[in-house]
Amino acid sequence: MRSLRFLWLGVAAVSLSGCFGSEQEDLQRWMAEQRAQVRPTVPPITEPKKFTPQAYTEGAVIEPFNMQKLTQALRRDSSQPSTSGLIAPELTRRKEALEAFPLDSMAMVGSLNRNGQPVALVSVDKLLYQVRVGNYLGLNYGRITRISETELALREIVQDAAGEWIERVATLQLQERTK
Repeated sequence: MRSLRFLWLGVAAVSLSGCFGSEQEDLQRWMAEQRAQVRPTVPPITEPKKFTPQAYTEGAVIEPFNMQKLTQALRRDSSQPSTSGLIAPELTRRKEALEAFPLDSMAMVGSLNRNGQPVALVSVDKLLYQVRVGNYLGLNYGRITRISETELALREIVQDAAGEWIERVATLQLQERTK
């Protein structure tokens, strides 16, 4: 009985091995056919465009950083009213403590009334300062013009792209405390 079982197992193993071999051969034959049918096509590379150098014709024009052009611009600007008077008084006065910090490092944390005058509480570097209308803040000669319960308005004097001094309005909003 045991020998009969071994015989059946041997026959089954031989028949199964025959099945596996034919699938492999079929697969390899199919792959060879596919490779023979498919031919890659590579389009030819187009020739590069010919470079034609252009002559520089702007040599006769006044260059932008020439002293003559600068002189013309200064003459044109001198006919317009100057705003340099905005900055002159600011340069001669003594700076206040809060002018050493940029506005974006400051936070308005509260406001109150002292003797009928509004006072704002400004936090800078974990210190609390009381400021009033007329005090100076920030790096741009900012002078406080108005204090309300929710914001502090100030007038700054800054240089525009042309180097002229202009006035700009800036505000500090009341900041909610985060824990």
